[in-house]
Amino acid sequence: MMTLVEKILAAHCGKEKVSPGEFITARVDIVMANDVTAPIAIREFRRIGVSKVFDPAKIVLVPDHFTPNKDIISAENAKMMREFAHEQGTVYFEVGQMCGIEHALLPEQGLALPGEVIIGGDSHTCTYGALGAFATGMGSTDIAAAMATGDTWIKVPPTIKLVYHGRLGQWVGGKDLILFTIGNIGVDGALYAAMEFTGEAIDNLSIDGRLTMANMAIEAGGKAGIFRVDETTRAYLKNRARHAFNEYEPDADAEYSRVIEFDVSEMEPQVSLPGSPANATPISKVGTVKIDQAVIGSCTNGRLEDLRVAAGILKGRKVNPNVRCLVFPGTQQIYLDALTEGLIETFVRAGAAVSTPTCGPCAGLHMGILAAGERCISTTNRNFISRMGSPKSELYLSGPAVAAASAVTGKITSPGEMT
Repeated sequence: MMTLVEKILAAHCGKEKVSPGEFITARVDIVMANDVTAPIAIREFRRIGVSKVFDPAKIVLVPDHFTPNKDIISAENAKMMREFAHEQGTVYFEVGQMCGIEHALLPEQGLALPGEVIIGGDSHTCTYGALGAFATGMGSTDIAAAMATGDTWIKVPPTIKLVYHGRLGQWVGGKDLILFTIGNIGVDGALYAAMEFTGEAIDNLSIDGRLTMANMAIEAGGKAGIFRVDETTRAYLKNRARHAFNEYEPDADAEYSRVIEFDVSEMEPQVSLPGSPANATPISKVGTVKIDQAVIGSCTNGRLEDLRVAAGILKGRKVNPNVRCLVFPGTQQIYLDALTEGLIETFVRAGAAVSTPTCGPCAGLHMGILAAGERCISTTNRNFISRMGSPKSELYLSGPAVAAASAVTGKITSPGEMT
């Protein structure tokens, strides 16, 4: 009997049943790459010798990492991707033209749908599992082969079922759940496994919160993170989905490699201390940590719900004069919605710098690099040494509420202290 992921993979390889450890060739529904990984994939695609991609409507290219272009090399990479997209007629999002960070953009644009197999040239492609898809990151050579053939090889992963009991308290959301989880199981606790998120807390979690959790499945070593499709999913997709989709359910007697249960009703906002997302700590145990920078946004927490939470704390307050507060909406549409709602004005009046959507500082690329000795609280997904700049800097991870509160006080702060 099969899990949710096994059901999807079986349907995409023409088998009635697949089992963990089995190698299959699966049909892909979406192949995605960005301005870091697409140039390599394009060069490998040329070497294969085919003239056309298997289906232009299923190839999605998004410039988001080094864009707006930060230097000549990034400009050349973006140019290569742009020209290939125009030549092949693929789906392509240009900077400024309703573009954005890929993992916020594809769900928003109805390009990631339930029951699909989605592969992307980026490790956080697992984000789309929030919508009931099997989505995973792959290397650029695998992306090139899939662009040419429409197929990819996959070793069927085992599935870990994670059950979250209880209801979440104020200021606690998807980011806190996933940091707490990684803190419990470790960065290799779900190595090459699918993480199936379930339970009362998940049933009551918004799509934005689910996208945040699925985004960071890779930070636990996961091959994929996935949620069952429910009314919340269907409501989100009602006016977005570009075509019909298939919903799958795990069998009642599905075999899981592990079942892990948490009671999260008393959970505090979480902060991951420098060095690893697994260094998750309740906010009450962090102590006094002064910061130099706060980053709110990214593919993990740059959605409208996240910006609303941050703006709610910053409204009528000022960013600490010793702190740089940077806000990165996930997409142009999110930016526009935030502008219409007055959130952008709130950020600017508070003293925050609002950026066009870009991966920017998350991977230490541009738009917020840290100097030696500086500390940053960030809503991004990784806090390894050198991730956001100098190897002598320190990076703490949190949700948007903690990041915004910390920007005001100049030290890592619980949002509960701001009321």
